[in-house]
Amino acid sequence: MDAFLAAVLCFLLFAAVQGSSDHHSLKVSVPHRVFECPEGSDVTLTCLPSGSKAFPEDRFRTAWLYTSHSQEHCRRGMHPRGTQSTNQTLGVQYTNREKSFSVSLKNVKHRDQGKYCCWLLEYHGKHDEQNAHDVVFLTVTSTHAYNGSLKCSEHNHTTSDDSVAEGLAIAACVAFTLCLPLMLMLVYRQRQTVERHRRAHELVRMDSEAQAHDNPVFLGDSPQPKTLTVSQIMRQSSETGHHLLSEPGTPLSPNIQGEAFFPTQDPIAECPNLLE
Repeated sequence: MDAFLAAVLCFLLFAAVQGSSDHHSLKVSVPHRVFECPEGSDVTLTCLPSGSKAFPEDRFRTAWLYTSHSQEHCRRGMHPRGTQSTNQTLGVQYTNREKSFSVSLKNVKHRDQGKYCCWLLEYHGKHDEQNAHDVVFLTVTSTHAYNGSLKCSEHNHTTSDDSVAEGLAIAACVAFTLCLPLMLMLVYRQRQTVERHRRAHELVRMDSEAQAHDNPVFLGDSPQPKTLTVSQIMRQSSETGHHLLSEPGTPLSPNIQGEAFFPTQDPIAECPNLLE
């Protein structure tokens, strides 16, 4: 019964955590995760926002960050080609639409290769209320590899399943953390119950042995001492190792050392020769 209640409680906690994580949550996804572009081509990196505002009066802000190392995190202040706004001289253009926001790079070089992070932030007054981000990887290759073509190749990627799996994993971890103390308490109580039953059976067994009962469970409230027959008493005596007439040294045992069983007789003197 305790285990069933614990399972129900854990399920309710999981549902509550999952519901809270889905409520007013911002998400960002990318239609293409990886771009492979020949040097000198133009490329546009796009991110798709989703979710709703926590408060109707809040405002959204988008940002793009860049790092040349794919294994590093994007750092604040590190923007594509060093600018956070459109700059025609540097060949950078930022675009914000209702259902997407993007950054376009003109005439890409090897120095543009790296990881691009798109951020969506919700501001409530001057405070950051919610935020979400995703990443896009840009690889710049030699123009000869594309036979002179300046067209980028894109690798499609769907992030809807990844976001759902990530949310479920986080909710499961939180629910497990909340349920762990309850499960430990149930295990402790179960062990205490088993220990009490074991001690009770041990006390009953010791009391049974003290009163020479075969099985005290079936003797009722007023157990009677067991009556032993003569053959059982003799068998118990023999089991202790004391064999009455079979051990040497008992009063009725013959002395096997010295004289034989029959006493020795004096030698009979030789009879005289009657014929003489």
